[in-house]
Amino acid sequence: MNTLMRLTLTSWSFPRCTLQEAAGIARALGFEAMDVGAYPGGHLDRDAILQGDAREVERVRSLGLAISNVYYTFGAGFVERALNSPDAEIRRRNCADFRRVVEFCAAVACPSVMLLPGVLHAGMSRHDALQRCIEASHELLDISRPAGVSIAIEPHVMGLLESPREALKVVESVPGLKLALDYAHFVTLGYTQAEVDPLCGFAAHVHLRQAKPGYLQTRLEHGTLNFPAMLDALGQAAYTGYLAVEYVHQDYLQTDNVDVISETVKMRDLVSRWL
Repeated sequence: MNTLMRLTLTSWSFPRCTLQEAAGIARALGFEAMDVGAYPGGHLDRDAILQGDAREVERVRSLGLAISNVYYTFGAGFVERALNSPDAEIRRRNCADFRRVVEFCAAVACPSVMLLPGVLHAGMSRHDALQRCIEASHELLDISRPAGVSIAIEPHVMGLLESPREALKVVESVPGLKLALDYAHFVTLGYTQAEVDPLCGFAAHVHLRQAKPGYLQTRLEHGTLNFPAMLDALGQAAYTGYLAVEYVHQDYLQTDNVDVISETVKMRDLVSRWL
């Protein structure tokens, strides 16, 4: 039994709901915390955060839920203003914006902010792309560390860190950098669960959803992830953070293929029994 890991729910599981409605669903399903997103179309007002508007802090505090993670993007997608941009001016702007994001996280008592690692830019070698990610992560950690906010980089399909080996290389190169670990992104690309397990020791946040090769998301009964084994690996790595149930309905890699509520409840019950 592990009583140090805690369940949470991603607000972007319900993209057509308001923030208050998503929080209401989370409470109705028995969750006491929620991940929230600050990106175009997300539930948080990213402009308000970057302007230091205290009303956005109060709006989030009024939800009656702990805020387990803030998912933030610098631009509109994977490429625009990417974390590992070769453009020094973009990196400077990212750092300036990130100061506001960290201030917001601290104000709402959020322990971590999730960022995407960047991409392989045109004309850039993979080695150089990884080095840019490492350099930028050092810069951002100088901002987040004094506030006690962890940076959780998420390796993801179509991003820079699609292999467990490269994800491990980056976090080992940046002391203090953590991962938002989602086994599904690796499994859909054909990696085994055992190949992902070594990343557990670097997790600051974990996403849970069933997957299988070629499918980033599937019904609990149709996938290949062994969740008791995953939770045991996290326990062996002394993980004490949140476990975010993250079923979605998005036009991204055909992740509109399950009933979000049903799969959320099944995952909640499976993990609750283990915890």
